[in-house]
Amino acid sequence: MADAVRRAVTIEPGTVEPGSVRVRGYRSGVLVADADPPLLVWEHRFYPQYFFSPGQVRVELRPAGPGPRSPSLGPSEMLDVVVGDAVLDGAARRYPQAPVEEVRETVTFDWSALDTWLAEEEVVHTHARDPYVRVDAMPSGRHVRVVAGGQVVAESSRPVVLVQSGQPPRYYLPRVDVRMDLLTPTGTVSYCAYKGTAAYWTVRAGGLELTDVAWGYDNPLREGLLVAGLVCFWPEKNADLEVYVDGERVQEP
Repeated sequence: MADAVRRAVTIEPGTVEPGSVRVRGYRSGVLVADADPPLLVWEHRFYPQYFFSPGQVRVELRPAGPGPRSPSLGPSEMLDVVVGDAVLDGAARRYPQAPVEEVRETVTFDWSALDTWLAEEEVVHTHARDPYVRVDAMPSGRHVRVVAGGQVVAESSRPVVLVQSGQPPRYYLPRVDVRMDLLTPTGTVSYCAYKGTAAYWTVRAGGLELTDVAWGYDNPLREGLLVAGLVCFWPEKNADLEVYVDGERVQEP
């Protein structure tokens, strides 16, 4: 069933669709691009990118030579982006030989080159949102037990299960049901366009040291509000971490 779900939400590289909301990108308070809506282009299968027509770009673009070839969109041309007195070297690119003609005159910007992205009036984090990804978090009565080296690290019958398109269910546990004394924060963080910024822990239990096998969101985005402050364990990260849901061990999907 999990494989069927993944196939259902997989978008082929090179797919082009019109967006459905207004998107703006800013750098240092200067409006760089404004589209209502932009094109959504899947250069790879993971998530789309925003592409803007010339009339939707509000700053000067200067040719900066050839860029890398995209397997799905073909050769690229790099463009410097002029924002006030600043020049963002190679921060935009165009694909003049893209298979879909309407893409050929549009440009896309390196996500990190702009410091603020808005979909309508909501800040978009990490990358463009995929309209086919859905995130649902809901209270659950399942029994979740986490074991490392024969020692129980966590046990709860009140998890929050979070389901994201194309991903296995994740069970987030209240900290009072987790042996937090066995968890040590690390400097690792990850970023999700739908849930926000996650911080990680190393589990030290049963004579084992399992690095970055647990994570949590202290200040999640709206899709993940129900998991705020909870702890999730990652059995695929290390085979020595055992996670059981209703007595059945979670295996690598």
